[in-house]
Amino acid sequence: MSEPPKVPFLLPECMPCDTTIRLGIELAKIAVFQYSNQETSVTIGESVRDEDVFILQTGCGEINDNLMELLIMINACKTASARRITAVMPNFPYARQDKKDKSRAPITAKLMANMLQTAGCNHVITMDLHASQIQGFFNVPVDNLYAEPSVLKYIRENVDYANAVIVSPDAGGAKRAAALADRLDLNFALIHKERQRANEVSRMVLVGDVAGKVGILVDDMADTCGTLVKAAETLTTHGAVSVIAIVTHGILSGKACERIMASKLTKVICTNTVPHEDKKIICPKLDTIDISPTLAESIRRLHNGESVSYLFTHVPL
Repeated sequence: MSEPPKVPFLLPECMPCDTTIRLGIELAKIAVFQYSNQETSVTIGESVRDEDVFILQTGCGEINDNLMELLIMINACKTASARRITAVMPNFPYARQDKKDKSRAPITAKLMANMLQTAGCNHVITMDLHASQIQGFFNVPVDNLYAEPSVLKYIRENVDYANAVIVSPDAGGAKRAAALADRLDLNFALIHKERQRANEVSRMVLVGDVAGKVGILVDDMADTCGTLVKAAETLTTHGAVSVIAIVTHGILSGKACERIMASKLTKVICTNTVPHEDKKIICPKLDTIDISPTLAESIRRLHNGESVSYLFTHVPL
């Protein structure tokens, strides 16, 4: 097997998974600190000249500070003559601002793409983009990996899904949920939600039959969890035996954990694209799907010039 990439970076404040351990390599030495006026400073502690550099960072915590750290690190590696710089961003920040849906609204996801490229990024690896068209905002290659193979593996190993139905909590996620239902040979249901304002759902209408079945809610991200909680209540009202939720990006901001604990949800399963170990302490209903094998294998394949498409449908061993 070819040699693994020599110089990956990982920002310790936002460690997404044990990807580097699976690759059998150590983190590069870096120093990230803030001046008293909140300016971010980055120092690379070893040579990156003509190296293949991977910088791991995800959109969580102090998202704007972490984003600036990422951009400064990319630029530091570029000016230090790195051969190629790949930003590994399991949860792509600002992905929900991907279109001009009202007057004077910014398309911030496009701004993100411009900033990354201006900083010197040559390649991007991410997972389950909120809108896959965001790949088109970039003029550099973007590998959008999917959590679906890992989710399928989790369901088959941990959920009694013989009497289950896959449910999408909104119309936007219908394609994702339908694909999962086809792979598991299950029925599919859809919830139509109406919003009065951002992060606040006013009414939900169920399309499909969940009576006497286990409802498996599938979504790409859980932020304030208002949608999941209302969806679980809707499914229970329509006769669902129990409701679990499986989401790729468990952002869980604000009072999300309290809402989950007080809801009809039996369990909420998130991948670790966003670290949430601290939240599991206060919310026992949370469970984790580890996607570090997929990220590690994508890094290895990219470094060695191999195809990444295998990971779209398979979980690496």
